[in-house]
Amino acid sequence: MAMNPVLTADTHATLHNAMRAGTHALSCSLDLGRSECEVELSEVGWRCHGERFPWIETCKPRTIYYWTGAAFAPAMRFSGSLIKLVPTQWGAPTFEIDGIKMLPTQQISPYLDAQRKVELIQPRGKAVLDTCGGLGYFAAWCLAGGAAQVISYEKNADVIWLRKLNPWSPAPGGALSLIEADVTQAVATMPTASVDAILHDPPRFGIAGELYSQTFYDALARVLKRNGRMFHYTGTPNKLTSGRDVPQEVAKRLQRAGFRTRMSGDGVFAVKG
Repeated sequence: MAMNPVLTADTHATLHNAMRAGTHALSCSLDLGRSECEVELSEVGWRCHGERFPWIETCKPRTIYYWTGAAFAPAMRFSGSLIKLVPTQWGAPTFEIDGIKMLPTQQISPYLDAQRKVELIQPRGKAVLDTCGGLGYFAAWCLAGGAAQVISYEKNADVIWLRKLNPWSPAPGGALSLIEADVTQAVATMPTASVDAILHDPPRFGIAGELYSQTFYDALARVLKRNGRMFHYTGTPNKLTSGRDVPQEVAKRLQRAGFRTRMSGDGVFAVKG
């Protein structure tokens, strides 16, 4: 099976500096901290698991590089928006759309942040709707928590491409279904009371206002079973500049849709009925 190393500027510098210092081999992570392997070093490149790789000529910070089979390339795409996988101090990366960070990383790993939020919905044995799949960290913790089924929607093909490169993203299959579609349209086709829990991690309101609409919340309430749990990430956008309180606005709309709500960290926890 071909190896698919993933490198950051820091990892590349560690390898290159060790080679220049006369080190012939060292143990290093080539999957953003998920594991380590023994790497053999030389002036022309390095070798791991029997495969040879060249040094990257210019390695930029805040960039993750993946092996195309012929060379290392930045994990980014531009097709209307610039979609980019971005390293963090925690190992698990975040991603950006046009420079806007999609996951919290300042005080906690985005992967562990997802764990806390998934625990709120108690996924064991449940069918979970993951509305905005992103890098799949919610889905990963649902699977780890024993969810019977995870239905994950992601409408951006470039984000799905990033998932395939990211060692921290779960592969679809088994209990996890990853569907490339707009959840605001797809939810209309789902049967009533067909899921036990919902995780909703939308982009900020200014980018995707439809994911904060009363119509969409009513649709989520329809597909969720009575007493079903939901976590809705909101953050606190615009609060300092405009005084707008998005979490409170979200809570009021969810209440109109039939949920009981309370604030929880950087989002709203809700229970139907």
